[in-house]
Amino acid sequence: MSDLDNKINEAFAGLVVRKDLVKAVKGNAIVPSYVLEYLLGQYCATDDEESIQSGIDTVKEILGKHYVHRNEAGLVRSTIKEKGRWKVIDKIAVALNEKTDAYEASFSNLGIKKVLVDSDTIKKHPKLLVSGVWCIADVEYEFSEDKNVSPWIMSTLKPIQLSKFDFDHYVAARREFSTDEWVDLLIQSIGFNPEMLGRRNKLIQLVRLIPFCERNYNLIELGPKGTGKSHIYSEFSPHGILLSGGEVTVPKLFVNNATGKIGLVG
Repeated sequence: MSDLDNKINEAFAGLVVRKDLVKAVKGNAIVPSYVLEYLLGQYCATDDEESIQSGIDTVKEILGKHYVHRNEAGLVRSTIKEKGRWKVIDKIAVALNEKTDAYEASFSNLGIKKVLVDSDTIKKHPKLLVSGVWCIADVEYEFSEDKNVSPWIMSTLKPIQLSKFDFDHYVAARREFSTDEWVDLLIQSIGFNPEMLGRRNKLIQLVRLIPFCERNYNLIELGPKGTGKSHIYSEFSPHGILLSGGEVTVPKLFVNNATGKIGLVG
């Protein structure tokens, strides 16, 4: 590791993830990089190679057993039914059903809806109501003859993102780095090798991060396909939302008059 890498490990002990490990564990799982980085951060936040390899094996096992592929959703639903309970990794969105006065979750890949969620879970993780959040959840199956009752029950839920941000520690650690070192740290954080870029190119890459920290910032970037224009907004953070051109509608952006549901920027 470089001197900068050692310095980063010292300043942010237990919070550092090697970007090259993401490709090693991703396989054919269609999940954002930050999901994999969260899992790697749980098991590979060290500079000990033996521990890292053990952590990689653990993450691969977790993804292999619990990540829900769309084409295997039926098999996973059957597993939940037969076993009564199963842990899944999926993108979960929650909405309030005013008719039943209950919160209901929908699982993107698993394909189940109207899964009851208790109010305490919503209070702890309000972002579930804003947009889909990747989570690790325990799902149970309990059949009922009442057609109005969903057989799916979510017993536990854990968002795959940092639940607490220690801003004071972040500011204190920032003081340990020079401006150039901090720029290189940010470049590494978004998945680039700073040694391959000049200062101007580094700053151009960092411009893409401005919408994450500056409200109402409008940015237009023109360039050919495959140059990373949308990569950061889909892979870098759970707080980024990427909309493809053909998917943008007024209800999706602002408000759906039929349901009253507020859109992404409404």
